[in-house]
Amino acid sequence: MSSHGFGGISGIIKKMEWYPATDIKRELGKIVRELELDYIKLNKIVCYRSHGSTSRARARIWSFPKVWQMALKLPPYYIIEVISERFDRLNQQEKIRTLIHELMHIPMNFSGSLLPHRTRSGHLEKKVEKFYRLLANKRI
Repeated sequence: MSSHGFGGISGIIKKMEWYPATDIKRELGKIVRELELDYIKLNKIVCYRSHGSTSRARARIWSFPKVWQMALKLPPYYIIEVISERFDRLNQQEKIRTLIHELMHIPMNFSGSLLPHRTRSGHLEKKVEKFYRLLANKRI
């Protein structure tokens, strides 16, 4: 057996699994509505919870590039994946911040592409904090 270290010890390959995350979809819906992020099409966002990831990330967003949209004759979609090993142990505030962070990667034209962490208009984390404070004030 190979010992390249792919997801396990001594070459044992750890299986990643994905499950629909309806709780995440519900929470995204609340965030999008309360922050009035009208450009985000919730019906075009699919949420999954993964298990078995060795990633250090709490969550990630997956794009659907234009070439795939054209090839499959489908509109833009996004997948938001929460990584169970990291995300599920967070407190509620950090979970909300993490979900806002992933939403901030979606451009206003909802094209299927992703915005980077740094743009000419600033750093994504500043937007996350701004929107988190706005949401927290609405929920008081």
